[in-house]
Amino acid sequence: MPKLPETLEAQIVAKSRLFTVEQVQLRFSNGVERTYERLVNRSQGYGAVMVIAMQDERRVVLIEEYCGGMGNYQMSVPKGLVEPGEDVLDAANRELMEEAGFGARRLEYLTHLSLSPNYMSQQIAIVLARDLYEKRLPGDEPEPMRVDSVDLYALSDLAAREDFTEGRALAALYLVRDLLEQRGELHR
Repeated sequence: MPKLPETLEAQIVAKSRLFTVEQVQLRFSNGVERTYERLVNRSQGYGAVMVIAMQDERRVVLIEEYCGGMGNYQMSVPKGLVEPGEDVLDAANRELMEEAGFGARRLEYLTHLSLSPNYMSQQIAIVLARDLYEKRLPGDEPEPMRVDSVDLYALSDLAAREDFTEGRALAALYLVRDLLEQRGELHR
């Protein structure tokens, strides 16, 4: 494993309600110096969670929400921030109830994924939710979200859609499909 670069200086250069930009001056082992900018967690950050909720043996819950970064409505999976003092699995169940109107009796932490490790320090926990039941909690969304589903064997079709562009959600869906196949819980 390569030796980590030496941090010569680090400072916050911009901050908004949601984002903090840090500039880091680094010296690499070969003497080359570079300045990097990255988005860092706001304050301490409690993390985020993405829920792959199994509606049945093959179908996964999708939600449609307005995405300010894209300026349009996108399909994805339920996700959100972990609240202070909240366990990742509890956060996953809460977000599922707030965004899709379902709770889960069985929740399983799978892994963490990053969005863009070159520019962001944030990671998101991937949680598999099964044995769903109807339950809605009020959330912080400005409008109700449309709920849909996708067959785990139609992921390439989903990826081709203009209204589904979130790479980490697609990666999480493929991860769950592979995991369930390996366990013998999913068949074509």
